[in-house]
Amino acid sequence: MKQILCLAPEPWSTIPTRTQQLMTRLKDAKILFLEPPSWDYRKPGRKVRPGLTVHALPPVPEAGEDQRLLRLIRFRRQARHILKLMDVHRFREPLLWCTAPEQVHLLDAIPHHGLVYDCGQDWMDTPPEWESDLALAADVVFAASEGLADHLSPCSDNIALVPNGVSYPMFSRTITECPPPLADLTGPVLGFVGTIWEDTDLAPAIQAARALPRCTFVFVGRRDRYNPQLRALEALPNVRLLNRQLPVDIPDYLARFDVCLHLLRRSDYGADIVPCRIYEYLSSGKPIVAMFFPDHVEHFPDVIYAAHSPGEFVRLCVRALEEPQGWPAARRREHGAAAAWSNRARQVVQILSANGLY
Repeated sequence: MKQILCLAPEPWSTIPTRTQQLMTRLKDAKILFLEPPSWDYRKPGRKVRPGLTVHALPPVPEAGEDQRLLRLIRFRRQARHILKLMDVHRFREPLLWCTAPEQVHLLDAIPHHGLVYDCGQDWMDTPPEWESDLALAADVVFAASEGLADHLSPCSDNIALVPNGVSYPMFSRTITECPPPLADLTGPVLGFVGTIWEDTDLAPAIQAARALPRCTFVFVGRRDRYNPQLRALEALPNVRLLNRQLPVDIPDYLARFDVCLHLLRRSDYGADIVPCRIYEYLSSGKPIVAMFFPDHVEHFPDVIYAAHSPGEFVRLCVRALEEPQGWPAARRREHGAAAAWSNRARQVVQILSANGLY
């Protein structure tokens, strides 16, 4: 059985991350999923799937780019912990799966027979040479977007495009129940699912809610109270803000939406990664109105209404509400089906097998 040591960028979550989605679908593999540092690192590993065990790394002092000695102490402690876990689980020379540039400092300390770097985001806040060295050392680099692939191309000649995906069977299901918080709504519903971050631009949604008073705008997810536009959104009578829901319940909310909305974070500028939320919307078949920066490539232009200003966002919301039933919904589901995480994992296995790593 294959052995994979995965250094994850985020803790194991009830809302599965890209790394979780891929790891849970790699068949015939024994996987050690190592979370970022936590004070719970001494707790026994959690077996979340057959053959997949989650441990946390020990907390270590933060070390800046110029604090070489402190950084050395930091990664030596992590490496010792990893080697102990490998011994406990009888891992000898696993496939090492890295997901963040700083993990390059662990490469020499962890015995492995192959190295994968899965680049799922733009690491602008880390020294560029860390990611360059990691990509140079990797046998295979997976990139979540064409922009990331281009960025890493000088450092590797073995880069594969593996975009984000979706749990398609869950989000495409046709048998749903109306969530209780939406049971009293009778008119059209335009909805957004996801976190409202501090830098999420809410202006298009605010303008649309004011222009369409007979529609209800529903926001499902966590809210950052420091967003300067949040208070204006909350004050609108046809806006309903709901807390984060369990992933298994989200398809019920999408089924009640007449139009799905996608808003931008200001920090998204320059990024071309398709969020998992878009694939979830596509899988539902519902019309999608999404904001794009002026010079951004429009993803799925055949089935997504792309707006570049708040005024255009309002006009496209009206068009989306008037969309006739037929091929657009079926085409969206085709895009969603193609992006199923099972397909992404199958592609990963094929590439790793072709490189003698799986």
